Amino acid sequence: YVVSHTEATINPLSHSDLSMRTLSTPSPALILPPHPHPLSPLLPLSAPFNSSSSTSSSETVAMVHATSPPPFFSATHSRRRATRDHHQGASVPIDLLPDQIFLDVFARLPTNQLCRCARVCRRWYNLAWDPRLWRSIRLTGDVLHVDRALRVLTRRLCQDTPNVCLMLETLVASGCRRLTDRGLLTVAQCCPELRRLEVAGCYNVSNDAVFEVVSRCPNLEHLDVSGCSKVTCISLTQEVSLKLSPMHGQQISIRYLDMTDCLALEDEGLHTIAAHCTQLTHLYLRRCMRLTDEGLRYLVIYCPAVRELSVSDCRYVSDFGLREIAKLEGRLRYLSVAHCGKITDVGVRYVAKYCSRLRYLNARGCEGLTDHGLEYLAKSCPKLKSLDIGKCPLVSDAGLELLALNCFNLKRLSLKSCESITGRGLQVVAANCFDLQLLNVQDCDAPLDALRFVKRHCKRCVIEHTNPAFF
Repeated sequence: YVVSHTEATINPLSHSDLSMRTLSTPSPALILPPHPHPLSPLLPLSAPFNSSSSTSSSETVAMVHATSPPPFFSATHSRRRATRDHHQGASVPIDLLPDQIFLDVFARLPTNQLCRCARVCRRWYNLAWDPRLWRSIRLTGDVLHVDRALRVLTRRLCQDTPNVCLMLETLVASGCRRLTDRGLLTVAQCCPELRRLEVAGCYNVSNDAVFEVVSRCPNLEHLDVSGCSKVTCISLTQEVSLKLSPMHGQQISIRYLDMTDCLALEDEGLHTIAAHCTQLTHLYLRRCMRLTDEGLRYLVIYCPAVRELSVSDCRYVSDFGLREIAKLEGRLRYLSVAHCGKITDVGVRYVAKYCSRLRYLNARGCEGLTDHGLEYLAKSCPKLKSLDIGKCPLVSDAGLELLALNCFNLKRLSLKSCESITGRGLQVVAANCFDLQLLNVQDCDAPLDALRFVKRHCKRCVIEHTNPAFF
């Protein structure tokens, strides 16, 4: 129905324009299976494109790559259809909407849906390939042929500027497990203006592809390679490094880097990353279990502007590592050391003393943390807004009271599985931290009257608990 309506009032193009458009558009045969089923313009979007797979992901592959414009319908046919709909009391044809409305709608569609729209009619085809809509590409799907999709899309986007796609700034392919170095190399070669790249969970991506991207895309600021187990470092290619003069240096402009679950990352790799990415402000190294305190020392030396840092589940990080992190001083706002079993009150004291502007601290599972550590935090970090000390069995009501009496701006507090916390400590928190928005007391000895007291004093607080009598 949509196809018939939109084809009713198409503005006709000359045959020469159509031939030029068709010749400059990549053929769907570049990615479709050798013997695909013929696709009718009126075929439902959910219909399979090959006999081997009928999943939505497979269908997405075909739609992304079928970029040729749909057949042209004559103006006479359009007028007749519009006249008939008018006499039958049909609604106003969608083609009466101005181009800007279409562009506003298309701008909110994911990449695969935008490619579907390009197949409806020639007007939609031209609008769907408006350069302003292609500042970002977002692809999803475990079975999506990402390498071929990127090759065809970049070729189409390079139509007006041969071999260079100047409009693409963001590429998100997280979870596309079939993405390989070949696909990223295509992006690196064609998209020099890329600023954001997310390939989380793409475990076939290796150092070579990442090096090419950061070397060819000098404006890249946001890089997410979490779950890419083959990535062990971030650096420039050797060719680019040799071309740079000593005065220019070998720095990369990345500010946000997520290497969560890059299990092969070691201290030497972190050293190289820090030496090249000196502008880092956000760094996430969760579950990089080969890192030690030495790697954190390199980080602080080369990257003094770090504001957010996570080394959760890095089991070799100890109080000595926190002493190095504390050298970031007032710039550090966010720190996560969850499940770092070697951390005690000593390390927390270093952080509290020198990082007085800390806003977020996650110390869940740091069993060496006691009330003394909370006392250091309470007296030195009064602007603390979020604290997670779940599964810290040595923390009691005494430490909680010191925290509540000094950190009035606390908004989120997790005490999950803190066995020594009782109702008295919770009541002190509620009486002093009126802006509390989230309180986690699961698996705690939290009596019913204490939970009601919290709810009464902290109106906007969401309480996560395991007390069946409280609701």
